[in-house]
Amino acid sequence: MSDELAVLHVSAPRRIFALGVLMMLALLLLLVALVQPPEDLVWRGFLAVLGLATLVLGEAMRRATTCALRLTRAGLVDSAGRELARLDEILRVERGAFALKPSNGFTVLLKAGRPLAWVPGIWWRIGRRIGVGGVTSAFEARAMADILATVLIERDRAETPQETDGR
Repeated sequence: MSDELAVLHVSAPRRIFALGVLMMLALLLLLVALVQPPEDLVWRGFLAVLGLATLVLGEAMRRATTCALRLTRAGLVDSAGRELARLDEILRVERGAFALKPSNGFTVLLKAGRPLAWVPGIWWRIGRRIGVGGVTSAFEARAMADILATVLIERDRAETPQETDGR
């Protein structure tokens, strides 16, 4: 029997759109810096650096969006083998309208902070928060959040001693 509870893949249309927007932005910034440069050399350099940084971000996102995210009984890991969080470290899942979360995703709140990490378009981790989503499938992200919340409820029930009626 597989230990895998849910898998979150990257949505192909969202990936294409996100990469297209980043590449268009990079092209426009570089075009303005080279063809219609501002008179000030500082602004020209700023636009060129920003355009190159956007290209680097686009390439990082292209590579990152080949990964999938997996929820197992042990915790959250991606298909590259990076561990986002172990199940025993997770405090709760936040997925409400006003939660600080990526587009079409959810946030996982940890009991303790972990090192900063970012996989563009899929997940990020800052301190005690892990944001999952971005170019991922909304349906799969919602399902993963629901399954994770259910697993956390089961875990908390198992850890809490049951009261017995002393009659």
